[in-house]
Amino acid sequence: MKIVLLSGGSGKRLWPLSNCYRAKQYLSVLEGPHGEMESMLQRVWRQLEESDLRQHTWISTCRQQAELAQRQAGSNAPIIMEPEQRDTFPAVALAAAYLYSIAGVSLSETVIIMPVDAYAESEFYSCIRSLPKLLRESKSDLLMVGTRPEYPSDQYGYILPEPERNVDDAGMNERKVKDFKEKPYTSEAKRLVDEGALWNTGVYAFQLDYMISILMERGLSIHYEELYKQFGKLSKSGFEAEVTEAARSRSVVRYEGAWKDLGSWKSLSEEISIERKGLGEVAADCVQSQLFNELDIPITVIGLNHVIVAASPDGILVTSKDAESIVNAKLHAMNERPKYKERRWGHSRVMETSVLSSGLRMVTKRLFISAGQNISYQMHFKRKEAWTLLSGEGEALVNETCRRVTAGESIEIPERARHSLRAVTDIELIEVQIGEEVEEDDIIRLGIAWDDIISQLNLV
Repeated sequence: MKIVLLSGGSGKRLWPLSNCYRAKQYLSVLEGPHGEMESMLQRVWRQLEESDLRQHTWISTCRQQAELAQRQAGSNAPIIMEPEQRDTFPAVALAAAYLYSIAGVSLSETVIIMPVDAYAESEFYSCIRSLPKLLRESKSDLLMVGTRPEYPSDQYGYILPEPERNVDDAGMNERKVKDFKEKPYTSEAKRLVDEGALWNTGVYAFQLDYMISILMERGLSIHYEELYKQFGKLSKSGFEAEVTEAARSRSVVRYEGAWKDLGSWKSLSEEISIERKGLGEVAADCVQSQLFNELDIPITVIGLNHVIVAASPDGILVTSKDAESIVNAKLHAMNERPKYKERRWGHSRVMETSVLSSGLRMVTKRLFISAGQNISYQMHFKRKEAWTLLSGEGEALVNETCRRVTAGESIEIPERARHSLRAVTDIELIEVQIGEEVEEDDIIRLGIAWDDIISQLNLV
């Protein structure tokens, strides 16, 4: 079997802590087995290792999140890179092309698609391990995993199995699918639950040749490099709409253990034992209220029950846990540029943006670079930069000149200057960007690993 862990979504539903650069699956908000905090990706990656499944798994993520995914899962974690975020069908299509044309996976191999934001115990991975056998026995094109609904919800897909042939059919045996509905209205969800429908966990199993055939039928390339170039032309649509609903032969297996999609503040809060994270206080008169504060100013919550208060440089959210649908609709319409980003080397935060009297634009950031890490060797065409070290020691590289820098020193970086910075100890610095345009895509990366950069420049 080959497992593809989908971890490239925007995850904005946990705004303001999450954004397109730090999606919800990378937030360290879950409690690990030894009391440490871990992200959704780290939890699933750990569980795959504990179930002896990690060696069969690739992480599919977009280019903006690849550094963060490898920072959390490890530099050796196998990544299938998506050039941009385009929903689950393009992600699965590109992953299938990668397995076929790059990894050399047999067309008869079972491929299992798994979302990264599922919250389940180790028994869930025993179910995953059984899917290749169940897929062969079902003789279906597509095998899904469903779980018993806790309540009618418009946030899940629903799988309605054919009636059980006898009592022994309950449990891990597969059943043909009678109907499938992706996120119906609550009234229809209630009807489906009454008829015995299951929540769709987002786990799918199919033979690789099934997905490769779909790509060929649609005139899409089955070679990763070519499909990567065509990726922006693929429709922004889900795997459910493009494949599941159209599949001629579908089966489902029912997973009986605890399972939850951590896709919203409400569902996440139910699995988090902490009342407060960050500066502030939740008063004793609050009932089931939680505070998540990433700002350096305290927030106090008084007299509010069943609320989430979340604050980051991107904004502040105060919401009832029961307002899930309204919050999701509001966040879906937001299109603001994120101010906080986690990176391979550390993190950055936009402190101020302004337009100078000259008409030039200025962006001021605060950067943290972990000891031993470095920003990429890069250059910009439309802006100059100035760095001022607040703390720590490092090595600054500007146009093939490398020098030691310490707290209090400043570094000028003209337009088109090739530059990088390595942290010998943890570094904090202020970065000021000035230019007619100050955009994220104004960057040419010339190297990533420090040793490789220095070696190429003969500065060893």
